[in-house]
Amino acid sequence: MSYTPFTRRQLLNAATTKPWTTSFKHLLPIPRKWLKRTSIRDPVIKAARPHDRIKYWNIVPGDQIRLLGDKSNTLHEVLSINRISNRVFVKGAVNAGEENSGKIPPSKNYHYSRCQLFIGNYEFPHLEQQTLPVFAQRLGTTKPFWNSFFHRFEWDRFATKTIPVISHMRGQRIPLSWPKVEKPSPPDPGLYDTTKEEVVKVTYSPPTFHPTLKTLVPRPPSEDEYLTALYNPDTQPAFGESPHVEMYLTKELSNPHSRAKKLKRWKEHQFSKRELLKEFTEKELHNLNGRTAREAKAEAAFKWREQMEAEKEATRKMRWKDRGEEAKLTRKKARKAKKEMKQRQRLTQLVLREEANQVVPEAS
Repeated sequence: MSYTPFTRRQLLNAATTKPWTTSFKHLLPIPRKWLKRTSIRDPVIKAARPHDRIKYWNIVPGDQIRLLGDKSNTLHEVLSINRISNRVFVKGAVNAGEENSGKIPPSKNYHYSRCQLFIGNYEFPHLEQQTLPVFAQRLGTTKPFWNSFFHRFEWDRFATKTIPVISHMRGQRIPLSWPKVEKPSPPDPGLYDTTKEEVVKVTYSPPTFHPTLKTLVPRPPSEDEYLTALYNPDTQPAFGESPHVEMYLTKELSNPHSRAKKLKRWKEHQFSKRELLKEFTEKELHNLNGRTAREAKAEAAFKWREQMEAEKEATRKMRWKDRGEEAKLTRKKARKAKKEMKQRQRLTQLVLREEANQVVPEAS
């Protein structure tokens, strides 16, 4: 199985709340430069050596565990796991003094080797405290297999040794179920949400005619008929009971720039060019007027080329108009004429104030 390269973003987001294993990227080596801190803003990243990392995790988010060395046997719920550093994050574990500080305490994490999985409470009639919590001291698993439907590795886990020892289940495998992932409940629909009743409501009725050309195609409605049916849907339209635009959807919604359609249009253009040359040649050969057939064919080719150039120029001018260049040129001319008119008005209405050393020219 091939793997994509391990990225630093995946290293920063290595802690996960998902219980299943989808790949073994956490076993790949990590460059040392990713673990170094260049500033105090960089997070502290810890990573175990590749050969010390756990391949198949049997303690996953949602399990209940106790910590080795904790004499109070406090149960902790696993919040998330980090497969890179072999750390288990537990919920609700705070240090002394953090409880009344008013701040949100950070989640405590412990090494995978310190965690013992909680199996359940069992009865021990021969003891004073008849009901005791039982933990798995040794775990066993079945052979993992790849689930192609969910795209993840799956296996079953069981306890082969417990503490305290259950006498009536000595030597037996105690199956341990995986925690169920709680699906987030959808919120109530708000003002801008669509209700389920509106989603399942049928608002489309297919046309009564066949969409292919093997049957009769109804007459396309005129503009007046279309507007009448659009603004008066309760009235019976004059062009039938079928929807009035659906016959054109197949052609309009298809991609006009596909390779097949481009090739078809090119072939049609080449065919029209050959037919036009053939038409010019037949016309000139029909009226030779003292010319040879070769001269007539040459003149037909000349007229054909002139016609092709004229059509090309007309197409170029049409495209020039369609992209708005003609309207742009018209606006430019109007602005230029308006500017010249205003400048002429300013020169015409220009009046000089009477100042010293001014001479009025004599009339010629």
